[in-house]
Amino acid sequence: MEEAVKDTKNTTIGKPEKKRFRLRYSKWVVKNIPFYFFAGGLMIFYIANGHYADKLVRNISLTEKHLKEIEFEYKTVKRDVMFRSKESELAKAVEPLGLQQLVVPPVLIRDTLQK
Repeated sequence: MEEAVKDTKNTTIGKPEKKRFRLRYSKWVVKNIPFYFFAGGLMIFYIANGHYADKLVRNISLTEKHLKEIEFEYKTVKRDVMFRSKESELAKAVEPLGLQQLVVPPVLIRDTLQK
């Protein structure tokens, strides 16, 4: 029976202290709510910034890939134009039309009215 009295004494003594601690703790939490909102806002901003950066990196990578493809196409077309514009290739291309290279140099026409 003495043990039961001791248990009741310890629990009755401890309860008011726990209440005070809870009351102080809840006041502290309420007092710091603006800071929690600020910290939450910063976290949301940080996460959104990370997503934006990832999206931007993906877009840059896609653009670089597209640019390399276009650059390759440009070099291929330029090579073909350079090859086809050679004099021998040009002569081969216009031969079916009946055109031939000049054997004699062109005649220079001068204006007789000039002094």
